[in-house]
Amino acid sequence: MVAPQLTVNGDAMAIAPAPPHTTALDFLRERGLTGTKEGCAEGECGACSVLVARPGVNRPTDWVAVNACLVPVAALDGQEVVTSEGLATDGGPGRAPTLHPVQEEMAVRGGSQCGYCTPGFICSMAAEYYRPDRCAHAAPDSGDSTVHADAGDSTVHADAEHGPNGFDLHALSGNLCRCTGYRPIRDAAFAVGAPADEDPLARRREQAPPAPVATEYLQGDGAFLRKDTLAETLRVLRERPDAVVVAGSTDWGVEVNIRSRRARCVVAVDRLPELRALRVASDSIEIGAGLTLTEIERRLDGDVPLLAELFPQFASRLIRNSATLGGNLGTGSPIGDSPPVLLALEASVVLAGEDGERSVPLAEYFTGYRQSVRRPGELIRAVSIPRPLSPVVAFHKIAKRRFDDISSVAVAFALDIADGVVRKARIGLGGVAATPIRALETEAALEGRPWSARTVEAAALVLRSSGTPMGDHRASAEYRAAMLGQSLLKLYAQNTEAVSS
Repeated sequence: MVAPQLTVNGDAMAIAPAPPHTTALDFLRERGLTGTKEGCAEGECGACSVLVARPGVNRPTDWVAVNACLVPVAALDGQEVVTSEGLATDGGPGRAPTLHPVQEEMAVRGGSQCGYCTPGFICSMAAEYYRPDRCAHAAPDSGDSTVHADAGDSTVHADAEHGPNGFDLHALSGNLCRCTGYRPIRDAAFAVGAPADEDPLARRREQAPPAPVATEYLQGDGAFLRKDTLAETLRVLRERPDAVVVAGSTDWGVEVNIRSRRARCVVAVDRLPELRALRVASDSIEIGAGLTLTEIERRLDGDVPLLAELFPQFASRLIRNSATLGGNLGTGSPIGDSPPVLLALEASVVLAGEDGERSVPLAEYFTGYRQSVRRPGELIRAVSIPRPLSPVVAFHKIAKRRFDDISSVAVAFALDIADGVVRKARIGLGGVAATPIRALETEAALEGRPWSARTVEAAALVLRSSGTPMGDHRASAEYRAAMLGQSLLKLYAQNTEAVSS
């Protein structure tokens, strides 16, 4: 087996002798690439973001921005990474490097301010710069920054979160500017054009990404393992019951950084082909547990409207570029954002073990706080959503910030309404009990009754009493209960006219 290594800015770098728990951030900084910075160490500020070559949705390769503070460097074995230092191009002997277009725009529009967060913003911006379907809306970069001088004028934007060049500001939702100087950063984002034909990173998208490699990295008393197949992985989990399973490492990375947890054995499942399929059939949609949320979002392209409502509110683009449904369900958190939505969609989890597979309705999956029916040695292979889908859907996330925040309460609705009568109601709740739950009593209060203000007001009173909400630093128990009832009233207000027509 080849010694683990990764390619950084075109140069091969051996991972040894870094301990297996070493993050990509620490690995890069120890090698002099100090543009990658630590701000929060939990994936909320984006100062550490770097680009990774990943399998593309519309092209062979996508440049994806990820939080280097969360991902173990061993998880990048065999992969290609570009840091902020690698974006500029060599100017030749005796000449200064030529700035990348996103670096140039950040410089001329005053987007750097104190400069601490700038490299992270630039990497996230570069990932959006190279997004293929964005480029269809942008004129080619000419190298003259004055060409787009009016791009900062908000009157020409398609909306507040998208520029005339197709740039989606959600790409920067995981990057925090401590100087609060977001306006010039936005101006820079809305000013970039499309990559030039000779752009080496743009050309790289037309080639296949690095193939997944089997990794066996043993250092000291720790191990990081990635197997080629699901069967081999399940065998390791049987032999190593103490192993920690990671995909995007957006949860485990926080444990390593903030709580100084160390694992004797970490097993990566994010590149297993058996966990990366997405199958759409007439009666169901099966989503591989190893697909990132961004991959699911772009491959489904709105075909599951309730998931489409979830994705922009799930953490940030940086997190969604790594996080998986399997990981979100596997942690068993009562405030995870995907369980309420999947409960409303009547999803099931497909559990794989050495003895075979079994399908468990998500409503029966959670058994207690961060506990589930998943047996030792089992993995979540996929999530299955039955079809047809209910036409009236909504996901309401109540949090202190609009984006990139933890839910105080999350409510997902999926209703079938015909001839003014609620034929079917499914409601998933998060943040109001020790586990995500279905609002069964509220569903019963709606089904078979007219979709009317009277019905909804009565059902809202029932919904207010769902679960066992507690008070904490995010919200009081009374507030959580009030938001449950208000959420149903909001759904009715937003859908009365559409349903009746």
